[in-house]
Parts: sequence; structure tokens; C-alpha cells
Amino acid sequence: MKHGGCVYKYNNPDGILDYSSNINPIKYDFDLNECKEDLYRYPDIEYTNLKNILAKYLGCSVNSVSVSNGAVELIDAFVSLFKRVVVFTPCFSEYQLRAEVRGKEILKLKLNLNFNLELEELKYINEGDILVLGNPNNPTGKRIEKEKLKLIYEICQKRGAYLLLDEAFYEFSDDYDSIEMFKYKEGVSVIRAATKFFSLPGIRLGYAYVSRDIKEKIDNILLPWTVNSVAVFLAQKFLQDTSYIKNSKEFIKKERAFFLLELKKLKEIYVYDTQSNFILIKLLEHDEDTIFKRMLTRNILIRKCSTFYGLNKNYIRIAIKYRKSNLIFLNAFREALYD
Repeated sequence: MKHGGCVYKYNNPDGILDYSSNINPIKYDFDLNECKEDLYRYPDIEYTNLKNILAKYLGCSVNSVSVSNGAVELIDAFVSLFKRVVVFTPCFSEYQLRAEVRGKEILKLKLNLNFNLELEELKYINEGDILVLGNPNNPTGKRIEKEKLKLIYEICQKRGAYLLLDEAFYEFSDDYDSIEMFKYKEGVSVIRAATKFFSLPGIRLGYAYVSRDIKEKIDNILLPWTVNSVAVFLAQKFLQDTSYIKNSKEFIKKERAFFLLELKKLKEIYVYDTQSNFILIKLLEHDEDTIFKRMLTRNILIRKCSTFYGLNKNYIRIAIKYRKSNLIFLNAFREALYD
């Protein structure tokens, strides 16, 4: 199980309640008939309108914006430019997989027992490295503290390394804006995407604030017409939909608090606090395979976490959905723990 959302592997995928993929349950509503004519011609190869809207949304210069066919394409482009890829585990598996595909050396450093990054570990970073950090991190749901992130950047600068922040889950969290922190600085870029918060994984739209010292190199690696016309059309709508953005943030914040509270009542598990739309759970009396099978018999799909380097079979990850679905999950989960 490299990634969540693999409902197609099972009978009656429409009948499965998918808690394995971390998608905003509030679906963005749209009418594709509005962009029908766009499908009969190439997208603007420069993506001028899209980049202008993204620049406004991200709060940066349009000259600092890059777009891609999903965030992973941007991650791959960055990885290709450096000698060695440095990650803190557990983390999103594609950081390592993209490095392997590109034939890059990988340095795996470990988060501490509470899944926090220890600055002392950065002594292993060398010139020519790229440090890739999830912020919030997947699968832990933890966001890096603002002052610590500043120190991480400063250390990378002193050691001649590049800092890449993967912020696919940024909108679910509160607190600071890292793009505002690092705007106009060199040696740091921030990737985000339409997949998670805007509930549109199918359009495969990734975008990034890219520092000027590397912008041209990144854009030269990305393929022409990398973003399709449907993604361009939709992005120009949802990025400006302040009502949807506000409602989604408020909903997740409220439902996350409820879900965490209820899960922490269960003695058979340890629940990690999260600043995203998913929750990492440590199973104290079972393994992931047992709970996975028991939940699947109840038509609920969860994310097994042993495929995350640094986690064993005692961890699972679940998404946050509507209250009705979360109550169904809680009832089924209690049963699965006591079967």
C-alpha cells in the first residue's frame, strides 16, 4: 500500500467508505460544460492567467510561480537537480521513490519519538543536498514550528543545501504562511496542490513558489503543456472562491477536534495530535493487517503505514470526514478493536 485511495482493488468500490485518502470531504462543485470549448485547443503554454491567479493566492510575484501535473512532478523536478536527497522519516514515500528513480543518493534521518525534527540531525547535511520536508508532514500530521523552520533554513544556507517544503496540506493548518516568511529569499521553495484541500485529485494540479535562483532550471525540466485545460479552468475558479476556502477551514478545524477527542477515549490506541485533515494512530494491541481486514469487512478502508519508512505494522492513518461518516467509523473501529 504505497498510497491511499486504492478503492478500485476491492469489490463494490462505491460502497467503501474510504478513510485511507486525505481529501477534503467538502467537494468543490463545478460545471465542466463551461470549459468544453477549451478542450478543443491547446492550453496556453505559458499559463499566464493561471499563474497570475496563483501569484495572488500565494501572495508572491508571478515570476516565482511554477505549475505542474500534480505536486509529485514538481518534487521530481527538484530532486533531479541535486546530488543527494535528505529526508526525515517517516515521510511521504515519493520523496525517496523519486530520488531512487533519478539515481540520487538518499540520506534518511529520523524524527524523534514524538515525530519532531531535531536540529542536531542537520549536522549531516552537506553542500549540494536538497532537504525535503512535509509541512504538515505526511503521515504524522505535524507542522514545523515557525521559529524552528527559520533555523532549519539558516542551517541549510550555511551548509550550502537547498530547502524544499512540501505543503500539500497547508490550508488545513493554522498559524504562519511559509511563503510569506521566505519570499524573495534564495535556497528555498514551497510546493502546494489542488489535490487535498480543494478535493480535486483527479485534475492533477500542482503549483509552487520557487526561489529565483532555481526557477529557470525547474521550468526547463517540466514538460510543455504540463497542466491540462480542465485543471486550468477549475483553478481559476476555486482559488478565488473565498467562501469555499473559509467553510472548508472551519469545518476541518471543528471536525478534527471532535474526532481526536473521541479517538483518545480508546485505551487500545495512541492518537497523535495533527494539524492536518488526517490522524496517525498507533495500535497498542493489534497490528495494521488485523485492523485493516476487520475494518474492510465493515466496508471501511484505512491506510496501513508500514510502507512509510520508519513506521512498523503498529501504525495506521485515517482521514477526517463528515460527522455522519466519522460516527460510522468510530462505531466500526471500536468493534474492530474488540473483535
